[in-house]
Amino acid sequence: MKIYLLRHGLTAYNEEKRYQGRTDVPLSPRGLAQLRRADISPERVYVTGLRRTAQTAAVLFPEAEQVVERDLGEMDFGIFEGKNYLEMEHDPAYRAWVDANCETVCPGGEGKQGFSRRVCAAFARLVEENLAAGTEILAIVAHGGTQMAVMEAYGLPRRDYYSWRAPNAGGFVLDTAPWPRGLRLLDTVQYTEEEPR
Repeated sequence: MKIYLLRHGLTAYNEEKRYQGRTDVPLSPRGLAQLRRADISPERVYVTGLRRTAQTAAVLFPEAEQVVERDLGEMDFGIFEGKNYLEMEHDPAYRAWVDANCETVCPGGEGKQGFSRRVCAAFARLVEENLAAGTEILAIVAHGGTQMAVMEAYGLPRRDYYSWRAPNAGGFVLDTAPWPRGLRLLDTVQYTEEEPR
């Protein structure tokens, strides 16, 4: 089975470098305009219940059934949501989080360890279910953090969490042959037009 682990398209929060996490931000007009249909046609695509993943999946896979898997959702950034670095650079709670390599618990939100555990448990369950069902292509449209958590845990060759971040509407094509030991990286993909429509 091949897995397409993709990130949603561009949002206004992405453009403004704001933490969006669990906030339900839609794609920006630019983000929607630059998406293009994917070169695969899975029967279903897993999304996270947030508009930006559903909107992206609708363009990439217009015939696919969308199945919501909320546990693949982005990290909850708590009190940092909706803000960017410039707005918080003098906030002691934010500085402490950044100084800890953004791995401790965000006030009112999640930490990297708990977030990764949640995401990887949901991802592993989907892999097992789809392998058992004989699925040929497992398509997931999720978030940058989701990709990084999954790829740090399962990606082969092994790499650091932050090195796995893909651009908006981009992601990884993975081979399940080594599963459950890991997933072999076959390719990277990018589903945006060179020039937005």
